[in-house]
Amino acid sequence: MSWTAWNPAPLVLGGAGLALMLFLRAFLRLRRRSRTDHAGWSRAALFVVALALGTLALISPVDAAGDSYLLSAHMLQHVLIGDVAPALALVALRGPLLFFLLPTSVLRCVARPGRLRQALAVLLRPRISLGAWMLVMTVWHLPAAYDYALAHEAVHELEHGSLIAVGLLAWSQIVDPARRNTLRPTQRLGCMLAMTSFALLLGGILLLTSPLYPAYAHESTRLFALSPSRDQQLAGLVMIGEQFVALGLCAWFLLAQRESSRTVFATPRFGRLTWTPSLDSGKEAR
Repeated sequence: MSWTAWNPAPLVLGGAGLALMLFLRAFLRLRRRSRTDHAGWSRAALFVVALALGTLALISPVDAAGDSYLLSAHMLQHVLIGDVAPALALVALRGPLLFFLLPTSVLRCVARPGRLRQALAVLLRPRISLGAWMLVMTVWHLPAAYDYALAHEAVHELEHGSLIAVGLLAWSQIVDPARRNTLRPTQRLGCMLAMTSFALLLGGILLLTSPLYPAYAHESTRLFALSPSRDQQLAGLVMIGEQFVALGLCAWFLLAQRESSRTVFATPRFGRLTWTPSLDSGKEAR
């Protein structure tokens, strides 16, 4: 397989198309209500950038290079879909836009007491969200699990899906898109510090150890003349560097964030289970 190959995966493109359609629908609904404070063009641009980065990471030559030639390319793909894209998307969607994005049927399911609501309440606990992110990142970067995923397409897709899911969970604690106010700004920054510390540990292992992944160490074609050791060190730097950039941007975001004006509809608080939305069948959320 050529490392310059593109992979127009139908599932990835279909998911990206659906996400864009839902965003445009929510964005236009809010603007028609003259709520440009919650649906400004900067929000649209940020969401498109997030969607583009996540999609390109999975269909561009980054995917081909990471699958067969370079650990560093695969690591770049992982930080894009597991950190960068989820973080930017949640920043774009914070506030009412998030709830206008979700179909009414989904909002009803989440609002109704039951197992789904209980599961969301558990998953959105800070320790659970961050713990899930760290666990998934650890498991998929174990050499045995990593090489197995590379050799089995279904497992590889599961890997990507789990990275996206835990990325959304972890960054929901920092961005707080639903305005649950479970954590104070200092606590949210603490979550970011915990993620950075974890990346420093995992990335440090890649920097200081001999090549850990046979799939790359035994590859005869060396792109950009990178040896297996240099490639692994570059992968570690990608992970650490991305987290330090995210830490800086997170600090800026939390310092610059202002209290949003109250909206005309109630927002869910999964952690305390006090969501009381008003939803009528066939009508828009108010």
